[in-house]
Amino acid sequence: MQQIINFIIRNKRFLLFLLLFSVSIVFTIQSHSYHKSKFINSANFLTGGVYNSVNNISEYFNLKSQNQILAEENNRLKALLFNAENQLDSSYIDSVTYNGLYRIQTAKIIKNSYSLTDNFLLINKGTNDSIREDFGVITSKGVLGIIDNSSKNYSTVISVLNTTSNISAGLKKTNHIGSLTWDGESPNIVQLIDVEKIAPVAIGDTIVTSGRSSIFPKNIDIGVVEDFELDVAENYYEINVKLFNDMTNLEHVHIIENKDFEEITNLLNSH
Repeated sequence: MQQIINFIIRNKRFLLFLLLFSVSIVFTIQSHSYHKSKFINSANFLTGGVYNSVNNISEYFNLKSQNQILAEENNRLKALLFNAENQLDSSYIDSVTYNGLYRIQTAKIIKNSYSLTDNFLLINKGTNDSIREDFGVITSKGVLGIIDNSSKNYSTVISVLNTTSNISAGLKKTNHIGSLTWDGESPNIVQLIDVEKIAPVAIGDTIVTSGRSSIFPKNIDIGVVEDFELDVAENYYEINVKLFNDMTNLEHVHIIENKDFEEITNLLNSH
């Protein structure tokens, strides 16, 4: 305490000057609107810059939670979209559709292969999350594959880059459909086969899921027509499809569950 008193005594003139100077500034600002507005603008600029920096730091540390919120919102919107499309499709109109035929979950890719003949992915959701075989897997850009097997916490996915993969797909602009397969060559190109030669195929046409299976809803993007030709018998087109997904750069996925899958499968297998 004595040191503080000594400091004040030693610097009393300077401290008195600062006090009077501060008082004069306050009176000047209060009595002149121009000076007052300049002061407020400067203060807002300074505090705004500080708050902006603090907010940027806070947002950085909250990225994980924000990503989770966005993923959940994407799930909700995709579920609304898929179920709404089925409601508009007369072939799907029944009492179950209106309660929501599709359920969506998010997952993260743990492992992804794309340079083999039969490629698989590993995701961090399993039977504990009600994930099971034959659920569809997509990204925000398009179809990725189908769940092949699940443990408690993980599942393997048959990639579209797998020679055993077979997904019902077709032209978005018409109802002409075929089977989406892969020839084991480019990780960017898959093949759509068995498309009737009367189909009006053109380079650049969008290829989507057909909705004719119990796995994927209708009109989920897959890719665009790169080129095409007739098969040996000249009855069907063989179409090269450039994928929307970059199969070498994947992280987050959406898992699609058709809640009527088991009922549909059992009914089909009974014949």
